[in-house]
Amino acid sequence: MSAQTILPIDRDSVTRYSAGRQEPEWMTSLRTEALELAGTLELPKLEKMRIDHWGLDRYGDPLPAGTRALGELPEAVKELLQSEEHPENLLVQWNSGAVYTSLSPELAKQGVIFTDLESALKQHPGLVRKYFMTCVKKDENLLTALHAALWSGGLFLYVPKHVVIETPIQALFYVDQATARFSPHVLIVAEAGSSVTYVDNFVSAGLEQKLVHNGIVEVIVEAGARVNFASTRDLGRQVTDLTYRRARIGQDGQMYWILGEMNSGNAMSDTTSLLVGNGSLSDTKVICMGTGDQQLNLTTRAVHFGKASSSDMITRAVMQDEATAIINGITKIEKGSTGANGQQTEKVLMLSPKARGDANPILLIDEDDVKAGHAASVGQVNPEQIYYLMSRGISREEAARLIIKGFLAPVVGEIPISKLQERLHSLVERKLES
Repeated sequence: MSAQTILPIDRDSVTRYSAGRQEPEWMTSLRTEALELAGTLELPKLEKMRIDHWGLDRYGDPLPAGTRALGELPEAVKELLQSEEHPENLLVQWNSGAVYTSLSPELAKQGVIFTDLESALKQHPGLVRKYFMTCVKKDENLLTALHAALWSGGLFLYVPKHVVIETPIQALFYVDQATARFSPHVLIVAEAGSSVTYVDNFVSAGLEQKLVHNGIVEVIVEAGARVNFASTRDLGRQVTDLTYRRARIGQDGQMYWILGEMNSGNAMSDTTSLLVGNGSLSDTKVICMGTGDQQLNLTTRAVHFGKASSSDMITRAVMQDEATAIINGITKIEKGSTGANGQQTEKVLMLSPKARGDANPILLIDEDDVKAGHAASVGQVNPEQIYYLMSRGISREEAARLIIKGFLAPVVGEIPISKLQERLHSLVERKLES
């Protein structure tokens, strides 16, 4: 897709779609302006990968949520919902729209907002307008412009000043219809001094045709706030996953990313922390596994503006079969951000001679009084380790499995949410058996 590409929808259709959902005028204008921009913008250029060969024209049409209920979800998916009949602090999106949303009365009394983004536009238009598409700009490239024009679904989570939420807020995004438009927008705002943990799962099943997920996550972390953001991707081979995640972190704010990129199809993700406040902190942990002929392009980035800001990024990737991964870590320390400290580590383990992984640590430093460091490694499973374990009576397959778990343990073991650890362990096991 390029500037010459026929767009998946025209201006009149966008206007009718927005009007049909009773969106405010400013959102209709934003959608149409973004669509016009899309006709002039190019796809992002990925190193050693041709994203234009990924079939990015499979956007589908927006479908209503309908009358589906939690009980209609497949059993394997319902297991992600803590097996409660009416779970609280949960949003479930099935294809294009939300089918279940719940917020505990206690949090609602404290002013917390947790709802699907369409409802938030009607009930809290001022708040949504203040933050929507402010971390990720609609004119960055063709993908961000198309998302701004065609987004469908997603959620809005707002935590007022000094409200500390102890229980994780959860979301499930499930798609089983290739004709559905799958472009949710996740918008999280943590006001000064607040704290929240947000966990989501992306799951697909039963897709016979290809589908593109073009999603955006925006997180605003105000002064002294803390956001723990955890996400696992378990989208099938038919789904191409394109995701931009971005956080803007204020003075003494803290942002923790925990990401499990466990899809079976081609995927591109860009996870960026903008450390705009003095004393701001970002910590990013990513694990991913590639199988078959998957192509993965994963970028983590920390951009330091604030003084004494700190960032740490750790990515562990396991590639098997003929899978390919480009793992980019980018630390950018801007002029004036004295006392900043940026560290990053990328490691890729290849289980097959045909698997390929590139780890690219990048430091861009425009200030002298800073600390910055990086480490990167790419390699095969050490045969001596395999032989040692086999000499202790362990089979070759189990020995390889133990080595892989040990390779991922420094990331998985630091995840503070036990259920997420269990989820990632099960996804790793399934990938190894595929």
